[in-house]
Amino acid sequence: MKSTTRGTLAAVVTCVAAAVATPAVAADGVPVAVPLNGVEHSLDMEMPKVGGTVPLIKPGSPDGPRYVEGRLLPDRAVPQVPFSSDTPSLDLRTPLPRVLGESFDHLTATTAASDLHAVTPGASLDAPLTAPRADALGLPAPKLPEAGLLAPVLQAAPEASLGLAPGL
Repeated sequence: MKSTTRGTLAAVVTCVAAAVATPAVAADGVPVAVPLNGVEHSLDMEMPKVGGTVPLIKPGSPDGPRYVEGRLLPDRAVPQVPFSSDTPSLDLRTPLPRVLGESFDHLTATTAASDLHAVTPGASLDAPLTAPRADALGLPAPKLPEAGLLAPVLQAAPEASLGLAPGL
């Protein structure tokens, strides 16, 4: 085996060993940057700097159907599913004309990631028949059907800041 082949094989084995030994880390979000460098160089002017984080949604376990005596269908036939995540974050810095004097020439806007909890809508249904009755030889009696919507829930406390800042 040639020395270049051995060196290549050793490099591949080292990379694979490093990848296997490194534990996987769960990320809360994916960072996003808007690349405007090419436009900045081609137009020869300062462009806004835009970046942020797109959060990853983590589903929870649904609250399953509950069987209730006297009903043919279980309560919460379509269960609600909880989700948790963070709100998206944004970092924006854009140049301004020097209207407010020499010390302020950039507008900054930031939103911080905060906890977000949501629950999907659900439904509770019941058939238009009662449970089998002993006094009617085990036959059900007709009744009005029942349908209910379980409202969705959204809880978050977003925050943002807007300000003026000096240049780079």
